[in-house]
Amino acid sequence: MKGYNRILVKLSGEALAGKMQRGFDQEIITNVVLQLKELIKNGLQVAVVIGGGNFWRGRTSGSMDRTKADQIGMLATVMNAIYVADVCKAQGIGAIVQTPFAVGNMTELFSKDTALNHLKNGDIVFFAGGTGHPFFSTDTGAALRGCEIEVDVLLFAKNIDGVYNSDPKLNGDAKKYSQISCQQLLHQNLKAIDATAAALCIDQKLPIIVFDLGAEKGIVRVAMGEQIGTTIYIEE
Repeated sequence: MKGYNRILVKLSGEALAGKMQRGFDQEIITNVVLQLKELIKNGLQVAVVIGGGNFWRGRTSGSMDRTKADQIGMLATVMNAIYVADVCKAQGIGAIVQTPFAVGNMTELFSKDTALNHLKNGDIVFFAGGTGHPFFSTDTGAALRGCEIEVDVLLFAKNIDGVYNSDPKLNGDAKKYSQISCQQLLHQNLKAIDATAAALCIDQKLPIIVFDLGAEKGIVRVAMGEQIGTTIYIEE
């Protein structure tokens, strides 16, 4: 099995909320943190990006100004990161939240050099606040930070077990891919990840694995090289 040295885990905000659909499911979050702790003990360097969908979905905010809606979404990701980082600390793991804009003394400003130092010291770095600009999703924020800190792979933990050729909730015959190229993903207009994130990953040759956050020890298994979910590779 192929393992990795430095990874970035993208967690779905909705998945962290569990069946409640809003806020935090403590059991799910504790399970995630214990998996991250296991990876740290195994010597991996771990960064994390968390979506904000358990608090706010800017694209479904009706007639609200898109810039303001996206700014609220950025703040939702900061809340999530601070919360999960605190759970990490309660489990004895060093955790730092970095943002692309100042949030008082609650977070650090993003710096590649500082982030890499934290990772090398065995701390988890949470990248919150997206890119700091509207019109970019947390998928794109994860891809951007992953490229900047030169991770080996992006791990997208969602509330679905991989990439399908159509929505399995609407189509009982939907086909799940074990692997698909990022170029094919864009060509088929599949919505597994944001198109801007996919384009950036193609440019920087950064692979992605999409898998179910609810899978038993899914984060650990994927990070240690087990083939679950869908691998999105980059065509040469």
